[in-house]
Amino acid sequence: MTVPGVVLLALVALGLLGGCSAPAGSAARTAPERAFAGLWVPSPPEVIAVMLELADVTPTDVVYDLGSGEGEIVIEAARRYGVRAVGVELDAERVKNAHENAAAAGVAGRVTFIEGDLFDVQIGEATVVTLYLFPALMQRLLPKLLRELRPGTRIVSHDFGLPEWPPEKTVEVPLDRIRRVHRWTVPRR
Repeated sequence: MTVPGVVLLALVALGLLGGCSAPAGSAARTAPERAFAGLWVPSPPEVIAVMLELADVTPTDVVYDLGSGEGEIVIEAARRYGVRAVGVELDAERVKNAHENAAAAGVAGRVTFIEGDLFDVQIGEATVVTLYLFPALMQRLLPKLLRELRPGTRIVSHDFGLPEWPPEKTVEVPLDRIRRVHRWTVPRR
């Protein structure tokens, strides 16, 4: 295994172990997210296009990207669909770059980037949520999604599913490998 492969494997193991070890509501619960903050793997443009299409984004939607990196999904949603979009990202450098990318794309007036922990940000106004997070974070995020999002809100994820909640639809995107985009709709309570 290559050195980058070993590092990635170690980070995944840390996320799987750390993502389940801290009690809910404790200050330590952000440690795994902080460990992954520097690990940024952007979704390819082809995957972003499928994510937004599968979410049935319309100009009246409010799109939230949790773990938004340098803003690729948020910017594309605002550019392509004219929506208001919000990115939530822990890494200050990524947030700075996202602001610059939004300005360069001409959508700075329609996007907001929040530097913060996705577990602490209120997401209830979202009508679409996009995700590309490791499985342990997806598992911990599910209760927040179901608690804060209104029924009918669409959730789409690149590659990783939400545990114990089968997606209503999955689309495969053949690139360097098969990428999967999953969609869920928040049910009525």
